[in-house]
Order: sequence, then structure tokens, then C-alpha cells
Amino acid sequence: MDKLINKIKDSFTIQDLEILTGIKAHTIRIWEKRYELLNPTRLNRNVRTYNLSDLQKILNVSLLYKRGHKISKISKLSDNQIAEEAKVFALRDFSNTYEINSLIICMYTFDQKLFHEIYKQQSEKLTFRQIFTNTYIPLLNHLGLLWQTDSIKPVHEHFVSNLIYQKIALNIAKIPSNKKSNNPINVLFLPYGEIHELGLLFLNYYLKLVGQEVIYLGKSIPFDNLFYLNSQIKSITWITYFMIDKTKEEKDEFILSVSKLLEHTKNKCIIVGNIWEEYRKKNTNEQIIFKSKLEELVSVNEAKLSVI
Repeated sequence: MDKLINKIKDSFTIQDLEILTGIKAHTIRIWEKRYELLNPTRLNRNVRTYNLSDLQKILNVSLLYKRGHKISKISKLSDNQIAEEAKVFALRDFSNTYEINSLIICMYTFDQKLFHEIYKQQSEKLTFRQIFTNTYIPLLNHLGLLWQTDSIKPVHEHFVSNLIYQKIALNIAKIPSNKKSNNPINVLFLPYGEIHELGLLFLNYYLKLVGQEVIYLGKSIPFDNLFYLNSQIKSITWITYFMIDKTKEEKDEFILSVSKLLEHTKNKCIIVGNIWEEYRKKNTNEQIIFKSKLEELVSVNEAKLSVI
């Protein structure tokens, strides 16, 4: 986190800082008043804005604070000392929070070099499965929330998403082709209108890695195309992944379409995403399986898929 921030102007509200750090806005205001921790620009009496340096500092502060450091002691450190303390802590405990915070700064500053440096450092200690599960998935969860709250521009999300996409594609290319088997073919898709496909693409990598047969359809697939594929392949495990919330009407329509897709077959559909929690509780269709997180499908340490 001691990287120099590129001169790309951007500003953040206190609500943005709350979302990015997990520290309540009320607490941040108290820290400002009591410890002069940040120096926001005041647009008027009630509105403050924060720059990238403020974001970098509060991310480091939140890392130390959540690990037991008292805010009264943190506030006495200089910005450079706070950054160094966060770095030392991360290196000692190899906390993925440090990498996630670094990637958030990387995203806002469009720093490709920093992204690749973080990946190289992690690759020396972790498998790609571990990097994605422990760092990229939490980051993607952040992006989903930031997207919904207009805390990031599309250009930010596209920048970091495409860098992660490149790493997934690179690792997929290293996997030898799998032999055909009698097991169900995993068909991975995102429904029409859903465009956040990185989680699904990683699952494509993971399934191939553990020897599963996969057809990857990608994003925004109309259901009539799925019905056509259903007529061509006898045994299918459908898998889809949601990052962004939908209205109740949209969810009901999707579940109805999935139910029709599964009718008169022995196929199953795995729906991943925490937006489906209420549906999971009420689900009576044994062919539909709800998973809250992608991590529930992926074993980081052993080569197996927990539900297939």
C-alpha cells in the first residue's frame, strides 16, 4: 500500500468509505473529529468528499483496527507509518485483506503494474485456486456491492475484471483436455441480462482442473438457447452464478424458467449467489440446488467438487 498513487482524480463519499472498509460512517466521522484522521474536502456543512489518498489511508487503518490495534494509537502514526505497519502485518500473517485493499487502490488508479506485482507475489506462495478464492472472490463481492451503490464507474470494474479475466484464461490454457466420461456435462451460463461472469469463468477453470467435462456458454444467454441444448444433450448439470440482486418478479420468472428446463429430465441446476437465500429456504424442487457462495462449490485444498 505504499505505492505512489497515479494522478487520476476521483472522489468518494463517506458512504463509499464505509462500503470499502466495513467501518461505519458514524465511526469514521468520530475518528475525523477526535483524531483528525482524515482531511476531507467540505462541499458544504454536511457534505464531505475524500480523495484517493484518504481512501488508501482508511483502508490501511481499517486493516490494523480490525486486527486489534487501538485507533488512539493508530492516529498518532504518520501516513507512511500506517502504510508500513499495514504492510508488515500483511507480510507476517499473509493477510489477504492487504492484497484486496491493494487491488482496490489498483482499480481506482488503473495501475496494471501493481496488479501484476500482487499476482506474482501471491503465486509464489499460493495456487491459483487459493488466489481466486481468498482474494478475487472477496474483491468481486465488493465490486457487486459497489456497482449497486454507484460507488464505482463501469470503467473501474471493467479494468480490474479484465485483468482477472486474463489470469483465469491463462490458467485455463495450462489444463490438458479432459477425456469424455459418462458423468453429466456441466453447462455454465448466465441468464439474459446478467453480465458479471468472472465467478462463472473461474468455475469453468476449476471444473476442468478436476477433470469434469464443461460447456461454457458465458453471459446473457436466452432461455430458448438452453432449451435447444437440453434437446441435444441427455445428461446435464446446469450451473449459473449471480452477483447483482434482482427484483422478486425477475427471480420468480427465472426459477419458473429453470423449472421448465428441468421438467421430464433427471438434470439438476445449481444456482449460486446469496441473493437466493429466501428461495433456498422455501425450495422443494430437488432438481434445483442453491448455493450462497462460489466457495461452497470449490475445494481449495483438494481436487474435488462438493456437489457434483
